[in-house]
Amino acid sequence: MGMSKPRRLGAVAAAAISVLMLAACGGSGDTGGTTSGATGGKVDGAGKTLNVLMNVTAQYPQEQQAWFKEMSTKFKAETGADIQWETFATANDEMTRIQTSVVSGQGPDVYGLGTTFTPTAYSTGAFVKLGDNEWNALGGKDKFVPAALGISGPDDGNQIGIPFVSRPFVMAYNTELLAAAGIEKPATTWDEFTEHAKKLTTGDQYGVAVAYKDNFDPWKYIWGMSIQAGNPIIDGDKVRLDDPITKKAYETYFGWVTKDKVVDPASVGWANPQALAAFAAGKAGYFPMTSPLSIPALDASAVKGKYKYALMPTVPPGETANPSDGKPASSILSGDNLVVADYSKQKDLAFAFIKMITEKDVQLNYFKVFGQLPANQEAANELASNEVIAPALESGAKSVATPFSGAWGDVQLSLTNVVVQSIPDLSSGEVSESNLTQRLKDEQAKSQTALDRAKK
Repeated sequence: MGMSKPRRLGAVAAAAISVLMLAACGGSGDTGGTTSGATGGKVDGAGKTLNVLMNVTAQYPQEQQAWFKEMSTKFKAETGADIQWETFATANDEMTRIQTSVVSGQGPDVYGLGTTFTPTAYSTGAFVKLGDNEWNALGGKDKFVPAALGISGPDDGNQIGIPFVSRPFVMAYNTELLAAAGIEKPATTWDEFTEHAKKLTTGDQYGVAVAYKDNFDPWKYIWGMSIQAGNPIIDGDKVRLDDPITKKAYETYFGWVTKDKVVDPASVGWANPQALAAFAAGKAGYFPMTSPLSIPALDASAVKGKYKYALMPTVPPGETANPSDGKPASSILSGDNLVVADYSKQKDLAFAFIKMITEKDVQLNYFKVFGQLPANQEAANELASNEVIAPALESGAKSVATPFSGAWGDVQLSLTNVVVQSIPDLSSGEVSESNLTQRLKDEQAKSQTALDRAKK
């Protein structure tokens, strides 16, 4: 953070912006980091266009386009300004956009980013730090669910991420299939989960619906099992990606398809929507690493009224309880943050837009359409008595934040790369111990380099 701007941007670009910064930077000019009109009053945007980049909602593409149109109309009525929407589908897509924007100083004014990439975005110094003026322009910091602010910055006085939605992960389970298999309640340990999956697998019905080729899901399993067993992946100045604990997590995750045979072999090529579709068709007993985002699809499917959510297992593979240094993490601290480009010339419009889409009514409607939990406190309070999403709310309370390190984007990509590199092996039915060990060694070296660079 002490580097000059040209040096900082050059370092960021050379580092591939630490993966993603994965969600970050953009802008349309260069004024300072404070909104000049951040008073909560009406913003005059007549004749202007705000550029907004957000992640593709792959499960609901038509609904997302309809929401974009609705928000554009609402924003036009409130400010007189138009919105130009852009989307990204993968971490690599956005990384490319960010590299271009950071170097050129041109791009979106507002970026939507997953919470796990906020630390990397913060480390670039390319986004507006949120002071009293900015929070007041949004309606006050107490407008937001306190837990949702847990990864907005390294501390309360240094924040860039404005919570948009919360997305704690849970697992869906088919109540009829579990009952038929003699399973009285969902698994609470990963070993029990695997045993349940074996009982649930018969014919063309499988125990688990998993998406091994998804762009975002696989690393979360590995990180979750690792931290539950006492390995935080980043431990001070050291990356522990090649730790035996993490290796066991990969062996468990890969073993569902190679050894235990409890997932559809086709899942090696699936993204999350395909796994969701399999569960929705009644072809799997468990669908882990999902969220209330799946409610609209499940309620329109063959399993309507036949599914519930539960916490994912919080005890690591090979254990019946968490080790003394393990954390019973039910989920990463997950959701989406919104950040404003520090060099945007339209900061007032950017904050007016973010204020609009974080208001109670907009947030409740967003939940209704997409199943994503509100970051708005009033909206969240209205959903507190909803029995269907109660496990997700509990998971949110038991979530653990990923490390707030500028290197986390690189480490997360390394965790994913091990899976990506193993896809051919998974397709052939075996990931050899030697191949897995080498991949972990290679990605360990890359991640340690990223952490060393971030510490400088």
